[in-house]
Amino acid sequence: MKFAKRLSGSREKQGARVLAPRGFTLIELLVVIAIIAILAAMLLPVLSKAKQKGQGITCMNNHRQLALAWRMYSEETGETLLYASTSAPSGQRGSLQTSVPMDVANPGDPNNFAWSGAHMNFDKANLANYEPTWDMEKRPLWNYAKSVTIYKCPADRSYVMDYNNNEAPRILTMSMNLYVGGFAPLGDDGGWHQADPYWVFRKSSGIINPSSVFLFLDMREDVVNWSNFMVDMTGGPIAPNPGSWTWGDMPGDYHNRACGFSFTDGHSEIKRWLDGRTTPSIAPPLTLLSSTGFDFGAAGKNNQDVYWTQLHSTVAR
Repeated sequence: MKFAKRLSGSREKQGARVLAPRGFTLIELLVVIAIIAILAAMLLPVLSKAKQKGQGITCMNNHRQLALAWRMYSEETGETLLYASTSAPSGQRGSLQTSVPMDVANPGDPNNFAWSGAHMNFDKANLANYEPTWDMEKRPLWNYAKSVTIYKCPADRSYVMDYNNNEAPRILTMSMNLYVGGFAPLGDDGGWHQADPYWVFRKSSGIINPSSVFLFLDMREDVVNWSNFMVDMTGGPIAPNPGSWTWGDMPGDYHNRACGFSFTDGHSEIKRWLDGRTTPSIAPPLTLLSSTGFDFGAAGKNNQDVYWTQLHSTVAR
């Protein structure tokens, strides 16, 4: 009986030893960690590309919706186009002035018929930077596309510090081609005489080759200003002179050295830039465009991206 008990106890101890979990050795742990690191290194680029592709699809959808709203407005107003910009003194860059709100008390004010009155910067006192009710939701296009998100590329992460010193995401990267609508109140080039030989379109029926004339583009987050994109036509299609090309404004490059565009026929596409001077590093948040340090002339000289943009902005008179 005692022998049986001892035998049974011995089996229990043996069973306990068999069932006891065995720990990993240091070498095994290092091997597992190395495998995980290799898999992560392989997956991260794939995930990054998938994220960029998703942002590109969203950006194109935003462009199409905003372009559709623009077309619907022009169809309901006898083909009259919205102004691409609020008014400006002759030859003055827009970022140095404050935003121009809707003048509700004066419904006939030409500035009320600009697609946007936001003069973007990084000043918390400029509510147009981050408060959609201040300007965006009062503009004519809002009645046709009531969505704040379509006015901004999803890859834009810029922000401004608000009055409570909180980071407030800025709400606009879209800029309208200045040759499609022009400046209020005349629908002209605003005093940039290099544009005189080219059309500033005021009627949708007057746009020549609509599939080639861009309507909106995503402007760089550090240089978005008056919500219009001024293409400097110096040395342009009439008499091509690569040595005199210059950027009037700087386009965005939110999609891996590429920029979202919509066109006046309603389609959208992503344009990949070829010249590295078109995609300099993003400057830190600054209040004034003139402080970014960009040399627009140097960045444009012999830059094929400038010429492509000239070709897709307007046509000669």
